[in-house]
Amino acid sequence: MTRPRTGPGALAAGGSLPRTPLDVLRTQVTAHLGAAARTWLALALDEAAACAHAQGPISPWALRLAEAGRRCGTDHADAVRVLILTAAQADPDALTRVYRQGTAAERRAVLYALPHLVAGPDALPLVEDALRTNDTRLVAAAVGPYAARHLDAHNWRHAVLKCLFTGVPVDAVADLHHRARADTELARMLDDYAAERTAAGRPVPDDLHRVLALTASEAKES
Repeated sequence: MTRPRTGPGALAAGGSLPRTPLDVLRTQVTAHLGAAARTWLALALDEAAACAHAQGPISPWALRLAEAGRRCGTDHADAVRVLILTAAQADPDALTRVYRQGTAAERRAVLYALPHLVAGPDALPLVEDALRTNDTRLVAAAVGPYAARHLDAHNWRHAVLKCLFTGVPVDAVADLHHRARADTELARMLDDYAAERTAAGRPVPDDLHRVLALTASEAKES
């Protein structure tokens, strides 16, 4: 049985997958897998690369996404799926197809893969869809670097509030310190939410105070 590792060689956790260079991610994943899983992953990645940009409703590499948890273990499945998606150079259409047709785990992998695969805002509908759900793991995956780069101010503020509503730690929000800085509208929304919870006799999340403190910071001059 493959056992999780800790320390410098530890496998990137879900929230760090979009930020981890792909060569580093593959090295980390491979180091955590047994021989059979390593062989399967190498074949899956070769197959995905060979089918890159292939057209059709079902790509061979898409079938491997469904097998990832069984072949490599649930602890490593997110990272394995990201590696397969990037090896296949999945474009926004292919990513949308996987997202719409896949399981929650496959949708999460699509969201983690977005910063590696999509340079522009074409995949924003997937982020917006995830933020409409109450699946906390999807919400956490949706507020990564791709959202930080492409969500407009209005939708980004609501994404932060969604994290507070659903209990997703704001540490999941990529570039929070930069985007929240001196954001007076976000501060107003946070104050309103805190007042609503206080009036209802409900506790105000600690993370709300953290984000509110960031909004009070002055914007850095460019």
